[in-house]
Order: sequence, then C-alpha cells, then structure tokens
Amino acid sequence: MSTIKSRYDVVILGAGHNGLVAAAYLARAGLSVLLLEKNDYIGGATTSQRLFPDYDARLSRYAYLVSLLPYKIIEDLGLKLELRRRAVASCTPFVNHGHHGALLLSNVDKDARRRSMFELTGNDTEYDALERFYRLPLVFAERVWDSMLEPLVSKEEMAGWFKVDETSREAWHSLIEEPLGNAIERYLRDDLVRGLVFTDAKVGVFTFPHDPSLLQNRCFLYHLIGNKTGEWKVPVGGMGAVSYELERAARKSGAEMLTNVHVDALNVAGKTRTVEFRVDEKQEKVEAHFLLVNFGRNVLAKLTGRLFQPDRTDEGSVFKINMLLSRLPKLKAKKVPATDAFCGTFHSDERYEQMNVSYDQAADGILPEKTPCEIYCHTLTDDSILARDLFEQGFHTMTLFGLDAPWSLFARDNHDMRREAEKRYLASINQWLEEPIEGCLAVARDGRPCIESKSAVDIEDALGMYHGNIFHNAPTFPFAERKDQVGTWGVETEYDNVFFCGSSAMRGGAVSGIPGHNAAMKVLEIVKKTPNAQHQTSNVEIRA
Repeated sequence: MSTIKSRYDVVILGAGHNGLVAAAYLARAGLSVLLLEKNDYIGGATTSQRLFPDYDARLSRYAYLVSLLPYKIIEDLGLKLELRRRAVASCTPFVNHGHHGALLLSNVDKDARRRSMFELTGNDTEYDALERFYRLPLVFAERVWDSMLEPLVSKEEMAGWFKVDETSREAWHSLIEEPLGNAIERYLRDDLVRGLVFTDAKVGVFTFPHDPSLLQNRCFLYHLIGNKTGEWKVPVGGMGAVSYELERAARKSGAEMLTNVHVDALNVAGKTRTVEFRVDEKQEKVEAHFLLVNFGRNVLAKLTGRLFQPDRTDEGSVFKINMLLSRLPKLKAKKVPATDAFCGTFHSDERYEQMNVSYDQAADGILPEKTPCEIYCHTLTDDSILARDLFEQGFHTMTLFGLDAPWSLFARDNHDMRREAEKRYLASINQWLEEPIEGCLAVARDGRPCIESKSAVDIEDALGMYHGNIFHNAPTFPFAERKDQVGTWGVETEYDNVFFCGSSAMRGGAVSGIPGHNAAMKVLEIVKKTPNAQHQTSNVEIRA
C-alpha cells in the first residue's frame, strides 16, 4: 500500500483470522478499514508455514483443525473453503490381558464404532452409555449454537430454552450447573472411555474433572458445539487456506493492510482513538472512530498503561510438537492400520484417573511422569499441503498436542524443560508403536530431524497470548455472566468504541471467527444508531 490515510472508520490491531473476519464484514458495509499486523505475514496463528526449509511441506505451527467456524460466516463472506471430514474420529490404544488393541471410533460407520467398543469392554453397555452422554452436548449445541452470532442473553433466559424435556434439562444441569466430572462418572464406567471424553475439557487449559471454577465445562462446550455437531474437520490446503480466503475477502471489500508494524502507543481515552506505530522505519499516526483489538487483554493493558489482573484459570496449558515424517510408524495393535490410527485423533496416556495424577503432578510443579497427549496426521485426509513427490514417497505431517503442560512448568527454564517434555511426549506415543517415531522423522540436509516443539512460554513469546493460553484467557460460557452484559455483543472494553475482536472477547477462542463477526456487528450497530457521525460512508448495511 503506497499511502496511509490519516483517519479511518476502523483500525484493527492484529490481522489474525478474527481481525480478517471483522475487516471483511466492516469493509463490505462501506467503512474504511485498516489492519495493522506485527508479523511479516497475514493470518496470525492460522497461517501455514514451511517449517522445515529443505522440504516443500506447509504446516500450521499453532492451529490445526476447524469446528467452530460458523457456516454462516463462510457463506456471508463468500469463502471458498473445503472442510473435509476425517474418516476416523479417534483411536485410543490399550493393553488388555497382555494384548495390544485400540478403540477406533469411526466417523462414518456406527456399527464399527460399536464393535470396537465391545472389543474394549466386552459388552454393549458402555457404548450405549457413551451415546446417551454425547446426546447432552448435541442437545446443547442445537439450542445454543445460533445465538453465538447474536447479542448475549442472560443465564436465566438461556436456561429457559432447556426446560422442555428431561434430556434438555439434564444437558443444562450436566454442562452448566455442576462440574463435568459428575456427569462423566454418572454415565460412564470404563476408565479409558471416561478419559477419552474428558480430554475435550482439557485441551489448552489447566483443569481437572471436579474443578469448582467449571473451567473444564466451558472448555468442553467449545470443543463439542461447533456448527451443532462438534465435529472437527480438516481444512483442505491447511490452516493457511482459511486465513488466505479471509484475507482475500477483506481485500476484495476494500480493507487495507500493513505488515511489519510496531505499535508504539494507543490513545483510547479521548474523543478520538489514535494509534502511533512504526512501519518500514517510518513513524505513522492514524485516527480511528473505532478501534478493534485482536490480541489479549494483557497486551491491551500494557499498551494503555493499565494493570492487568488475570484469574488463575487464565493460565495456558499446552505443548505442541510439529513433525514431518518420511513414513508412518506401525502400531503394536496389529489389527489397526497406521492410516486409520493417525487419520483421526490418536490418544495416549489420557485415561481418566491417569490424567488426575498428571494434573496433580503438574500442579505441584513437576513434569508428569506419564504425559497425556494426542496426535493426528493432516495429510491422511488432505495431502495438498505436501509436494506431490513427497507424498508419493510416503511423507506425512504429524501434529502432537500435549496436555497438563501449564506455563508455570516452563517459566523458570523453558529450554531444558521443553527438551525434557518433548522426550516424554514422544515416549508416550512410542509405547504403542513397533518402532520409535523418532526413526520415522524426515532429516534435513544438516542432519537434524524435522521436529519442532513449542511450550506455553514459546506461544506467549510468539503470539502474545497470556501465559500461552490459546483462548487468550479462560473460555466463557455462551451467556451473559453479569446483568450489564445482557444485550451486548461480549466484545466491549472499558473504553468507548474500543472492542475486542479476537479470542479475548466473550465467546472467543479457537479458529471460529465468532468474535470477529460480533465485533463487526457491534460497530455496525453503533453506526446505524448514529447516522450523522462522520464516517467514510453513510450507506451502511448490517447483516447479522
């Protein structure tokens, strides 16, 4: 872009996927929009990158699957995205009477799911109980999902939506009113099955089944309500395809973007909002009627000179390992092909009681002896992120997501703790394999294996997320938690016309675009009410 104007209707700080969603909606409505991005690329955590330069393989360093991106946003913005279903939902290996097996839950064959559960438990009781349990989040999603793109309602009003039958009342009680561990223990008996269910309550946060804060419930809901099914799908072309389409939509609508931006100061207390920043060694200053913030509350507090007061539940808990394999490893469970095992989410050391132990150890400042984790192979569902010759040679990408790895474990000595954690997470996977996964790693020209690990400390350093929390802060319930929030969009800050448009907003978190949409709707709502304000256009259309 050759010229930066001195004033815009909207300035958006951070060109991650939520900032791009907001920009596309607002530019389509005719507002002048400028996005400022600190990195030299657009897309934030949703980009795909060539992590291992010797190989033409584009991996997503931080994000990997899509569930919470509403189809409405895809349709509204005309995104050309293919979200492909995985044939297998999950694979959880086990040892039964000295023999290796695996619980393989198909996404396409219900009878195969039942047979696999029977092999684990020796009866149909647990499968039927699991089906009844998962009916609860399905009912919840059916009643609540559409409201995610609408102003917040009170807890009491939302509770009324569930007073229609016994299953609905049970869904509300189990998911909102009591610790999730109660329902899991009430419905399910098998320790492995209980753990498989509870993993969705732990991904990215540090919690346990009977956490009185109900952090586990909030995290669980985020993983189970997406588009009313909760199914996690593979973006064809990698996560970069999502950010690319959003960037295309925003630019097509007229949004302007700058990269390599260093923000020096924000003035958000006056009648106008100003942003002072440097780009290409040149000092710039722009005014904006609205300022959208696509980063954490911690970063906003720093830029405005305010004290940031996080809650204990805001701490991130994540360990991410990205790998490029020259071949898939074989499993000790002979009946399960590697192509099935790693197509879905492969769970390791995630039994229910085992994760209670690993949580307690991590809470005591000890790296767990058995590190719960899950791993999945993008290229078994979508090979487009690999050069054709690599795929034909049998290469694959692999992503590991480790649990019970809170920021505090790595804060004192990130380098050594990261190295030890990487060993333990890989050892967790190796116990189920015929050969160590390290032997399957592609090797760079300099002899180094193609593997990259990121702790919560690394994620905070790279993305500014408070203590590496992938949700920016603790995820929220999908209703207003205070009276003054009822009827708002959940994006408001203490400053006039300054709104969160990313994961820090209520109903934020994950690759959803929901807070980006809601911030845009908040801006358009104000513009509609103040037609005489000096905007670039008076022809604003709200498409909620």
